Amino acid sequence: MGKIAFTNQENQFIAEIKERVRKAQYEALKVVNTELISLYWDIGKDISEKQKEGWGKGVVPRLSKELQEEFPGIGGFSVGNLWLMAQFYNEYQSDINLAPMVREISWSKHIVILKRCKEPQERLFYTQATKKFGWTKDVLTNQIENKTFERYLLNQTNWENTLPGVTKKNATLAIKDHYTFQFLNLSDEHGEAELEQALVKNIRGFLLEMGGDFTFVGNQYRLMVNDKEFFIDLLLFHRKLQSLVAIELKIGEFLPEYKGKMEFYLSILNDKVRLPHENEAIGIIICKSKDRTIVEYSLKTSTLPIGVATYSTSKSLPKEYKKLLPSAKEIEEKLMGFFES
Repeated sequence: MGKIAFTNQENQFIAEIKERVRKAQYEALKVVNTELISLYWDIGKDISEKQKEGWGKGVVPRLSKELQEEFPGIGGFSVGNLWLMAQFYNEYQSDINLAPMVREISWSKHIVILKRCKEPQERLFYTQATKKFGWTKDVLTNQIENKTFERYLLNQTNWENTLPGVTKKNATLAIKDHYTFQFLNLSDEHGEAELEQALVKNIRGFLLEMGGDFTFVGNQYRLMVNDKEFFIDLLLFHRKLQSLVAIELKIGEFLPEYKGKMEFYLSILNDKVRLPHENEAIGIIICKSKDRTIVEYSLKTSTLPIGVATYSTSKSLPKEYKKLLPSAKEIEEKLMGFFES
């Protein structure tokens, strides 16, 4: 089979790409991610534009082969990866929110988001969250599989009326609407004490599911009031919020009286446990299920920051979640605080 002849334009195009890679090598050693993503973005743009000009797909395999031969120490120039660069550019370049974020996380994490998330707002959410929380590729994959985006959209808290601006934004990122405890291997029929002990024994998985910046303080944390003892199921501390986080576990449906009990705990924590430099304590009531309207009314009159979430012991989200997702405009409005620095 005879050798394929390429035009001078094609040869010049490939030579220019080689030179761009060569120039990027030194800078990539200093600022690996920014330079590499910039390089991939530009290559994706060039491939995309040449495709629009009518160039055949055959130039990409040749580009891949020559780049790998010219730069054997640099990975990422496979045919599949070059096409991903073009897809990355095509799908991100026209989005005014996504385009500025492309250099904020590594290429391997971008690929996870590009392949697993189709909606622009979902992609932006995971890109921003990865940057803010420092998620590894494995953690990012786990968060996507656990539908973290949907859970943040639907969380029920009273942060709007009980927390100041900056703390409110950080708390919105810190609390989910639904937690997945599939790592516990619990049967569907389990008691509250059994659930608590299982979470403590699997503390690493529990803190990973709770999210970034949580640390464990204790379980059955004792509070004393006039020689009477009261116990909080789990007490955590959130480093970014600089707040104690009290967690009450309920294996049934949320009841309005749970809010009053949590307010009682938070008042004591603020008066007797909180250190002078810390912010006010936050409460999370985690139930097996909840009526969202009852939760809304229960939190309406509370002056202390409380969130009500649900949990499951399997990866699947409750079926009603798909029906509850807001419109695109409502999603944008709800996540505005998340997008802002």
